This record gives sequence, structure tokens and C-alpha cells, in this order.
Amino acid sequence: MREQEPAGLILIVEDNRNISEMVGEYLDGRGFEVDYASDGLDGYRLASQNAYDAIVLDLMLPRMDGMEVCKRLRAEARKSTPILMLTARDTLDEKLNGLSSGADDYLTKPFAIRELEARLRALIRRDHRLVGAELLQIADLTLDPASHRVSRAGQELQLSPTALRLLGILMRESPRVVSRQEIEREIWGEDLPDSDTLRSHLYNLRKVVDKPFDRPLLHTVQSAGYRIAVLAG
Repeated sequence: MREQEPAGLILIVEDNRNISEMVGEYLDGRGFEVDYASDGLDGYRLASQNAYDAIVLDLMLPRMDGMEVCKRLRAEARKSTPILMLTARDTLDEKLNGLSSGADDYLTKPFAIRELEARLRALIRRDHRLVGAELLQIADLTLDPASHRVSRAGQELQLSPTALRLLGILMRESPRVVSRQEIEREIWGEDLPDSDTLRSHLYNLRKVVDKPFDRPLLHTVQSAGYRIAVLAG
């Protein structure tokens, strides 16, 4: 039975027809609308031209791999659409590379279809919650949740939806230290990720928000958590 309210428009970029049809049919039956691409180039074209609620993106694709699709969507097309990456390789480097390219979450093949649905719904909820919040500013760093725009010292910064959500939490609570558990609970709810996921998102956030600038704003407080603040000295 379909849900009363449309669940969202999903783009599936997957060259394995059996997987794409299985995922598409299941999501269609759960109230989603589904679009398909069988290679990375078509996936990039569709994702850059249309407003999807989320993208399911395979890593190993013909014509353009998932990593490159992800990077180009963030840097060139300036799309902040949540991306769930699928990978057959369950290694830390593979996961970190996927998240560094701009993906928000990942699943390792073979995966449970109900887990994929749960992760998609969580990504869409988080992305929608950003809209309508007030402008946040700490020193020369600003975040406009309504437009998903982040800038520092007048320079626009490109962040994935999860990095935006993470930055929003830290800026909203500034200068308070926010614990890892608080962050994970607010971003992922009951579907808590493994220990590497938050760490890699924080690493990528720091690389964009702090590394190009003279004064660091994102601070790790040992055994306590993280905060965005201007520290003396």
C-alpha cells in the first residue's frame, strides 16, 4: 500500500539492471517516484538538470565513475542533493573517499532494501529540516539554511547536505561544545553510523571551512566533543 504523502523523487544511477529494477520497484511501492540512469554520464546529466530529493549512486559505473559524478555535482553543477553511495568494497579508505567526494552516506553491497529506504528517508528529512531556519553567523562564517549557502570571508563554500547539517548544529549551539552522541542522534536518529562516518564528515568540513583561512573556527575538545567558536589567542 502506498503512503498518503509522496515520499520523494529519487534518481537511481546503477549499471546493474537487476539491482536498479529491484530498488526502483521497491521504492515505487513505498511511495517514491523513481528515475533511472545506467551510467555515470547520464546520471550526472539528469542529476544536474532536475530537482531530486535524493540520489542512489553506484561507485563503479561506465563512462564516469560514481566518485567523479559526486565531485562534479558538488563543484560544477552546485547541487546539494543528498547522495547515498553504493559500493562493493567495504574498506575504510573507500568510505572516506566516497564521503570526501561529497556523498552523504553509503551502503555496502549486498544491502538490505529496507535499510536503503530508511537511509534515504533520513537523508531527505535532514535536508528538508535545513529550509526555513534563520541565518547563522560566527565571525566571518555564515550559513543560510534556506538557500544552503555557506560563505567565509566573502568566499562561497561548497558542502554536502550532511556537512551542511553538521555545520548548522555546531553554529546553532556555538560556543557550546556538542558531544559526538548529540551530533549523531540529531543527524542520523536511530540509524547510527559506524565510528568512521562522523569523523570523516568532520575532517571534510574542517578542510573546507578552516584550512584555506588563517583562523580556525572548528575545534575538537578532547573527550567532550566539537564546537564552532572564535577562541582567544
